[in-house]
Amino acid sequence: MNDLAQSTSEETYAAPRELSRWGTLGLLVGLAGAALLAIGYFTAGPEQFFRSYLVGWTTWLAFPLGALALLMIYHLTAGTWGTIARRILEASTRTLPYLAILFVPIILGMGHLYRWTHEAQTGAKAHYLTTGSWILRAVIYLGVWMLLALLLSFWSKRQDATGDPALAVKMRRLSGPGLVLYGFSVTFAAIDWLMSLDPAWYSTIYGAWYFAGGGIAALGLLVLIGLFLSGREPMESVITRSIFHDWGKLLLAFTMLWAYFAVSQLLIIWSGNIPEEVLWYQQRLTGGWQAMGLALALLHFGLPFLLLLSRDLKRQAKMLSVVAVLLLVMHWVDIFWNVAPNFSPEQFAFHWLDVVAPLAVGGIWFWLFVRELGKRPLLPINDPYLEEVFTHGGH
Repeated sequence: MNDLAQSTSEETYAAPRELSRWGTLGLLVGLAGAALLAIGYFTAGPEQFFRSYLVGWTTWLAFPLGALALLMIYHLTAGTWGTIARRILEASTRTLPYLAILFVPIILGMGHLYRWTHEAQTGAKAHYLTTGSWILRAVIYLGVWMLLALLLSFWSKRQDATGDPALAVKMRRLSGPGLVLYGFSVTFAAIDWLMSLDPAWYSTIYGAWYFAGGGIAALGLLVLIGLFLSGREPMESVITRSIFHDWGKLLLAFTMLWAYFAVSQLLIIWSGNIPEEVLWYQQRLTGGWQAMGLALALLHFGLPFLLLLSRDLKRQAKMLSVVAVLLLVMHWVDIFWNVAPNFSPEQFAFHWLDVVAPLAVGGIWFWLFVRELGKRPLLPINDPYLEEVFTHGGH
């Protein structure tokens, strides 16, 4: 293992320079989108601005959150799929502090987004949905995620430098309770930031739905970055067809998981036939919103599910990347379909800011992600499972 660690140096597995060019392009898109957002604030009004921004921010937040979950799953289970994906996932999680800063506009726009800020609530909601407690919980959620990402990233860097086997044990021991803490925090964050847009509606599966979407987002990005790196040195001989096959199987699993949560929520609420619960779906299955719901059923699950069943497709990086792009687009559609009808329940409504906001946040986020990815070697030096990458990777 020492010989392998010496040959797998930081210089040998540095990110290719072309990657930074894509990051710069992302920054340009993000800055252009930010300028258009500023124009939209004054031309379309603050209400539309904050609605579109919420969709954009929560869409991209799912990427590092999904990466954080996958990273902890890897530390618990190991496997070649995660050894190669590890640095991409770690880079994604290190963008969480920047997304925390980008959360500030949502705090400033609370009054335009959440009607409970200026409408009296009854029962337990009167104590739960208050501005102060909502902000405090947001700080806790973001703090928990950043702490988990910071510890895993710090120990990973120390492992590169020292090769201390105790560090792998630390990351594994953190990941178990970390996943539990992650599950609770993501659930309540989804309730606070998305479900409370309609304070009369509730679902116990809602947090699981957002978690599954985050897994799809993180894996979709992983496939696309993997495609880029697999065609260039130094990762051309490392990211093999079998690795894409593994990532494709995970993508299939999370696609099925997302569909399971989405359908279960619909069936439970529809069969219960409680007015304040059913109304949420009535708004999304009438007035033109039903077309988007049908698109989600067909393009977020039906078609990707059928395609990902193919072993040959999962082993072809370009074909798998096409499926990944489709799922990433539908991930944004899914968030939009959950948010927008709260503000236009009677008929379908779409504004140009709904496209600009995700591009603005996404462009800046991608630039930050590429910067983080370039700071460390693309393979985790001294990872105890690194040798399997070279001996059992396969083609």
